[in-house]
Amino acid sequence: MSALAYIQKTDKVLAGATVLLALFGVVELVAMAYGNPAMASYQYKQLIAIGIGVAVMFVLSFLDYRFFKNNSYAVILLYAASVLALVALLAVGKQTRGLTGWFTIGGFAFAPVETTKIVLALLLAKYFSLRHVEMYRWFHIIISFLYVALPMALVLMEPDLGSAVVVFSLWLGIVFFSGISRKQVALLIILGMVMAWGGWTYALKDYQKERIVSFVNPYHDPQGVGYNAIQAMIAVGSGGVFGKGLGYGSQVQLGFLPEAHTDFMAASIAEEFGLVGVMIVFLLLCVIVWRIMRIGLAAENNFARIFCAAMMLLIFIHVTINMGMNVGLMPVIGIAFPFLSYGGSNLLALFVGVGLVQSIHTRS
Repeated sequence: MSALAYIQKTDKVLAGATVLLALFGVVELVAMAYGNPAMASYQYKQLIAIGIGVAVMFVLSFLDYRFFKNNSYAVILLYAASVLALVALLAVGKQTRGLTGWFTIGGFAFAPVETTKIVLALLLAKYFSLRHVEMYRWFHIIISFLYVALPMALVLMEPDLGSAVVVFSLWLGIVFFSGISRKQVALLIILGMVMAWGGWTYALKDYQKERIVSFVNPYHDPQGVGYNAIQAMIAVGSGGVFGKGLGYGSQVQLGFLPEAHTDFMAASIAEEFGLVGVMIVFLLLCVIVWRIMRIGLAAENNFARIFCAAMMLLIFIHVTINMGMNVGLMPVIGIAFPFLSYGGSNLLALFVGVGLVQSIHTRS
């Protein structure tokens, strides 16, 4: 089949929805530069990332995803490379606000944890598809968790609590999707509670504990750990139905809302575009998830189905945590909004995942 034929077979609705959502984020970055000229370069960097991401998506649609389905060594090699990248990050990575999460190359930064999430989705899809009828066995559940535990531990050492939560939730969601008994579900919940206690006691820094506690009552320390959540809620509430207008959001333009371009991009959209803007964002997200689900249901094997389910889970987890942060229902733990937030690493990783979904679609 020719390259043109593969392009014609790609899911154009899925591709279009991802690009439109990413461009919506760029529009808001342009508006942010009105109030903060230092952010003018962000829009161009994000456009470059979108261009590279779209190219990668279409290139991967040509790749036969069954290469990973049939080649365990390739998946293990990707997993090993991801783990080594996380180890190297702890040694030579750039530290920003106490977090060692990026390699810096020139004027660009790369966060290996984002691509690690896609690699783990591939690895878990491979593992569970081979043992789908035996997932009730504790041996397979434990082995699958050990695959996730190593990168999760390295991420916690950065320390990146948000990404560790995403990785664990991804594993837990795929285990549930694969089909286990109620007794096993109850025991896994207990395991999660034990891990949460261990993380709180031994892994989390004091400022991370303060963030988690502050979301219960952010007004307890409105100028300290509760400041971000309060400003985000003000931004969301002040936007109304139609918003204040592009470039006219006081929380965004006057710098009251920290990390408006990353963690709180959704609050920025809500303030300047209002409820209408938020509904557009969620409409595009629903289209993306619907198309991935449709491709997964039509797939010819369990590997493809589980990978599509993993991509839906990854998007759902990110959106749930990020929106919870923006409206004060979850602690601020630094999770980006898929496709919308500024950040090339997360964006490129998502386009890699969507590219593999496109590969599944072109061969179904």
